[in-house]
Amino acid sequence: MDLLETNVKFVRGVGEKRAALFRKLGVTTVRDLLYFFPRRYEDWVNVTPISGLTPGQTACVRATLAYHPSQNRTHGGTVLTRLTLTDGTGLLPVIFFNNRYVLPQLSEETEYLFYGKVEENGEGRLSMASPKFLPAEGNAYFHPVYRQTEGLSSRAVSTVVKTALTLFETALAETLDEEKRKAYRLPDLPEALRRIHFPQDFSEVEQARRRLIYDELLVLQLGLLTRGQRRDGTAVPVPDTALPDFLSRLPFPLTGAQARSVRECLDDMASTRPMRRLLQGDVGSGKTAVAAALIFCAAKAGLQSALMAPTEVLARQHYATFLKFYEGTGVRVALLTGATGAKARRETLEALRAGGIDLLIGTHAVITPDVEFSSLALAVTDEQHRFGVDQRGALSDKGKSPHVLVMSATPIPRTLSLIVYGDLDVSVLDEKPAGRQEIDTFAVDESYRERVYRFVKKQLDAGKQAYVVCPLAQEKDDEDEEEKQTRLNAEKHMKALSADVFAGYTAALLHGKMRPKEKDAVMADFTEGRTQLLICTIVIEVGVDVPNATVIVIENAECFGLAQLHQLRGRVGRSDEKSYCILLSDSKSEAAKERFAVMTSTNDGFLIAKKDLELRGPGDFFGRRQSGLPEMRIADLMTDSRVMYVAQADAKKILEDDPALEKEEHKALAAAVSRLFAEIS
Repeated sequence: MDLLETNVKFVRGVGEKRAALFRKLGVTTVRDLLYFFPRRYEDWVNVTPISGLTPGQTACVRATLAYHPSQNRTHGGTVLTRLTLTDGTGLLPVIFFNNRYVLPQLSEETEYLFYGKVEENGEGRLSMASPKFLPAEGNAYFHPVYRQTEGLSSRAVSTVVKTALTLFETALAETLDEEKRKAYRLPDLPEALRRIHFPQDFSEVEQARRRLIYDELLVLQLGLLTRGQRRDGTAVPVPDTALPDFLSRLPFPLTGAQARSVRECLDDMASTRPMRRLLQGDVGSGKTAVAAALIFCAAKAGLQSALMAPTEVLARQHYATFLKFYEGTGVRVALLTGATGAKARRETLEALRAGGIDLLIGTHAVITPDVEFSSLALAVTDEQHRFGVDQRGALSDKGKSPHVLVMSATPIPRTLSLIVYGDLDVSVLDEKPAGRQEIDTFAVDESYRERVYRFVKKQLDAGKQAYVVCPLAQEKDDEDEEEKQTRLNAEKHMKALSADVFAGYTAALLHGKMRPKEKDAVMADFTEGRTQLLICTIVIEVGVDVPNATVIVIENAECFGLAQLHQLRGRVGRSDEKSYCILLSDSKSEAAKERFAVMTSTNDGFLIAKKDLELRGPGDFFGRRQSGLPEMRIADLMTDSRVMYVAQADAKKILEDDPALEKEEHKALAAAVSRLFAEIS
């Protein structure tokens, strides 16, 4: 039995009621408690003499009571408790407001530590208001400050942690051997946990952090690498002999970055070792053309490919695009989504099993158990961050070690890609097709709405098309009145705009709750230019490619994340026509203002992704299930890159010697991997 899985309610001083409060903080077991690290520390070690205090300083004073404390009540009913402290260098007045429990805790014979902010009154005298205090004996250490919730203070958490460390220290399973700890100068696990919670100085905090960060990143890398290993094997080589034929049929030349990426992929695919490559590029950089070249080569070699997209709209867009790419080439393309009818689905699956389909495009429907390929050689996942890690694996499992290409329009720093994608090689599309212009982006409030509409009309009158994006599809029953007034829904907005401002223009509605046939018809009309204005939700966020659309208005722009805003902006600027993105918002939120400032200052998706990571952190940036990344308790995937590289190299060495982590010395590591990834499996 693992004692650290003991419910926290059984720790002395907790019980049922406090356990419920701990659950609010994400703490349910003793292990959770020991790894519930302090947010910061208060320095109760380095005391400042009263004579050396300065206004505005947060300080710790070691002193006794100079006089007997006094307590009185003001006319307003406030209870004031006044003390005067002395340490031999001066006197310091202290006042507490409405704290009846101060006097019983104080004795004139005892020396105390007082921790608080030094204030200055109008006469230049210094004082402290409501400082924390404890007897000096036994409390001169760095006090941990924890996240807290109503009814559970940081000090109460600290007391329970100290109890748990004392009772359960022997149950901690050491994950690093002594040789490794000596080589990296790391404390053992119990000592690291003692130092992180109750350090004597900041050097102890740093030593503990180094040990615990390394542990977390080593376990993370072991988990990611073992997940990658399960799909290793022998792949069918794909020759590049058909590439010149494909390139000669393209209506445009590849950019240098596209040509380089195609070559990198085909060089990988010529081997019996499965290609595992990430293709990342900004919105509109031409990832689809790269994938089309690889799929064409596979098809001409008699091999099958699959392309999985996160939404039905994007899957259908890909289907139409690939039909154009392969027109007259003999490459057979099929579409499979959740909306595919029973008869069409049955015929598609039969053709797929018989080898009568070269490329299957679809949504999650392509990984259902009844989908069987005769010779799957290439598995492509588009907008990979929208899928769970196991869904991406399920597509690969449809073949015998197929080559794998994952595509992303959310560029990430190389450091982070090494963490998230483990052993994937990376190809980067850092050029846009010739003729593409920068998209002018503006952030405006409601006072500009009429001017915005006049501008959109001007674009429509010039023969162009436009999008208006709303945060909601329909009015929701559970919305409060304020939300109904401030957050636009596409259905209501469509009725209002088409009846008033845009009366006389052809407008259409598109959102994810519509039936597939309705969505197909709407998109076909917009793509073919029969509709001038598309009022929609984020269903158009990825993949929708209408070169004639030159302006996008994003309503309630504060409702969208930075990456979403950039993706939505990418729906325009798909040709050499000047294009515009208008963010409409009355939000006073500092976070929203920061996002808008980034959007209006750059079109560079790599810079935007970097800023998004800084604003949100990797867990929120990717989504835990989508990236395969569990939540980190102490490691920072952006700043701890040096430790990450070391941990990754060590993880590879461990797995070379013990691929399944079955050896006795790796049992604790194997258990740690299972625990870390349990939340996203």
